[in-house]
Amino acid sequence: MNLRRVALFTIVATSSVLLTLHAQQAQTVRQGVYTEDQARRGQAAYKEQCSSCHGEMLEGRLGPSLTGQDFIGDWAKQPLSELFGKIRNTMPQDDPGKLTPQQAADILAYILQVGKFPSGRAQLSSDENALKQISWPADAVVAARPAAAAGAAGAAVSFPPAGNLAQVMRGILFPSANIIFTVQTHDPNEKKKGPDAAEGGFNWAIWGSQIYPGWELVDYAAVALAESAPLMLTPGRRCENGKPVPVNDPEWLKFTQELADAGRAAYKASQTRNQETVSDISNVVNDACLHCHQTYRDRGGRGRDPADPSNKANRCVKN
Repeated sequence: MNLRRVALFTIVATSSVLLTLHAQQAQTVRQGVYTEDQARRGQAAYKEQCSSCHGEMLEGRLGPSLTGQDFIGDWAKQPLSELFGKIRNTMPQDDPGKLTPQQAADILAYILQVGKFPSGRAQLSSDENALKQISWPADAVVAARPAAAAGAAGAAVSFPPAGNLAQVMRGILFPSANIIFTVQTHDPNEKKKGPDAAEGGFNWAIWGSQIYPGWELVDYAAVALAESAPLMLTPGRRCENGKPVPVNDPEWLKFTQELADAGRAAYKASQTRNQETVSDISNVVNDACLHCHQTYRDRGGRGRDPADPSNKANRCVKN
């Protein structure tokens, strides 16, 4: 009798473990990851919170469409947790963070329903770790759009440099990086401070704070880093000292890629609307800048201090 009880207990325990493991296994949105009731709740929340920007039918209005191949293609290479985080942390745009985790999950369920992904027996979780286990099916990754393909087939368009490398750095990369570094000591949700522009004269550093919310400025700065990093590779660009930028040097290419990756990582961190997360990633941005500066900018020679900003003669030449 005792042996039978032990055997029964073993079977039950094993079944429980198997069910737990099954629940933790990766799923795709085609496997019924939400319920019909949840999608109905999501539809109601969407109409109240989202439709004014994204349209009654998710077709897009002030904000982008939330359905169709273009929309799916933008998110299909990431787990469902990324789209959930975008909704939870940054929407509605005029009051980000207003939605509860459950509301965000419900709206996401409605988006999946409109996208013709099937419902199931279990509700879509509002737990980010659980959502990381849900992906899009492989064939949902949209191939290059026809317009992009047509452009690639035609002649490449090139733009000659308008400024030297120092001007690009000081006009785009430096202020953008500093916005991200500022998150280490200031929460972007802080009440705006600073002198009035009319009283303090021309202040290029604070103009955006008078127009956009703090977190949006961090978003824009991160995007600026990622998108403008390739400007370091523009053929014909010169350094401030007149020397050509080493656009074909393997290390220069590596550092450019590192900066672009850091910008993308900073944008992803900013989307969490969490000061500590962005503070942590600011070290990655700092390292990307430092690696290039140590090799190509902070040059010594003739008794000069390598860290002296006025030492420009050897810039754009490797140590």
